[in-house]
Amino acid sequence: MSRSWFVTGTDTGIGKTFASVALLHALRARGLHAIGMKPVASGCEREAGGWRNDDALALVAASDPVPAYADANPFALPAATAPQLAAREAGVVVSLAPILAAHARLAAIADARVVEGVGGWAAPLADGLDQCALVRAIDADVVLVVGLRLGCLSHARLTARAIAGDGCRLVGWIGNRVDPEFDRVDDYLELLRDALPAPCLGVLPHAPGGDAAVAAARIDTRLLLSAA
Repeated sequence: MSRSWFVTGTDTGIGKTFASVALLHALRARGLHAIGMKPVASGCEREAGGWRNDDALALVAASDPVPAYADANPFALPAATAPQLAAREAGVVVSLAPILAAHARLAAIADARVVEGVGGWAAPLADGLDQCALVRAIDADVVLVVGLRLGCLSHARLTARAIAGDGCRLVGWIGNRVDPEFDRVDDYLELLRDALPAPCLGVLPHAPGGDAAVAAARIDTRLLLSAA
């Protein structure tokens, strides 16, 4: 088996990295060699080995085998802002070819790749480069992380429509309890299950700083692996 899944979200700050790391652990628990990738990351810190991003580092740490950082995160941009702005400020031209080359190297050593996008689905990776172009180029299926809070029903439905409209396939979604004060989670989960054209893979707890390896038990990867 060799598969790639692209993880996107209903917005920024709704737990894509936590869900992606949990998904990596869930796939590894199935006996797969699974590697995480964050092709473009803004908000990086300078370390001895170069620019490093916390989200990308979390994906690398959850991977088996552990990839070279440069393959997991080909474009590490210092400024913590939209990738387009961060790339301009850094004088970097983000393009598809280096990302595809890095993904190919990861595909050569792992059964499964979990590729985390930026922001929401319509947020560009770079000037003139939408996320859907990468998804199509690596033949990935899409997993949507839904931040469970007021407004998520509209955001999730609009995102699902956009994914389909861009010629990509949504194969599942993960609910993430981002708002501990939101008391209608169960009601909204029922509405989301009825509204979205893909199954719910699991619901993650509100757990700032929580252990994604533990949360992995809440994700049903059978639905992903059985999708043709």
